[in-house]
Amino acid sequence: MIAKLSGRLDETGEDWAIVDVQGVGYLVHCSTKTLAALGEVGEACTIHTDLQVSENDMRLLGFATSDERDWFRMLTQVQGVGSKVGLAILSALSTGELRDACAAGDAASVARANGVGPKLAGRIVNELKDKAGALPGGGSPGGTMTAPSGGASADAVSALENLGFKPAVAAQAVARAQAELGDNAGEGDLIRVALKRAAG
Repeated sequence: MIAKLSGRLDETGEDWAIVDVQGVGYLVHCSTKTLAALGEVGEACTIHTDLQVSENDMRLLGFATSDERDWFRMLTQVQGVGSKVGLAILSALSTGELRDACAAGDAASVARANGVGPKLAGRIVNELKDKAGALPGGGSPGGTMTAPSGGASADAVSALENLGFKPAVAAQAVARAQAELGDNAGEGDLIRVALKRAAG
């Protein structure tokens, strides 16, 4: 599977970009936020991708960050959310806004996206609410903590979940630990401090 492309931005459209990788142009469907992050045509760019294959189509989806791609994969697991709707949601909401909306049960915010009615928005929020705390992109349900994303912090969240902590609790505890220890803290130190925060 194609997971990432690094090349030159060759052309863009309303919801797509062509990335030239050593003479091969890849058509990548993107959210408006990803398109804005890619830069100007002719410049070097890197885009995280997800390949979707159906009976009559093969489509490459592109994302500015791996966090956005993780959210897209989570969204498209919800019944009624295809790639087009998933990109529409990520065009309307940042990953932080989406995470906070799911954690808070705020279906109205999700319904701002094109093609997402109240019923589907409610289903998305209900299905992702318990997972929102472990997903990157924003604050805690209370809106005061930054979610850990990638690297040691993500591994620390996973470790706490394996110990039985709920995703939201694990993410919040690791965020507190990272705020205390700094961005360069190692996984072991994050886990140690996060366990104290989660237990407290």
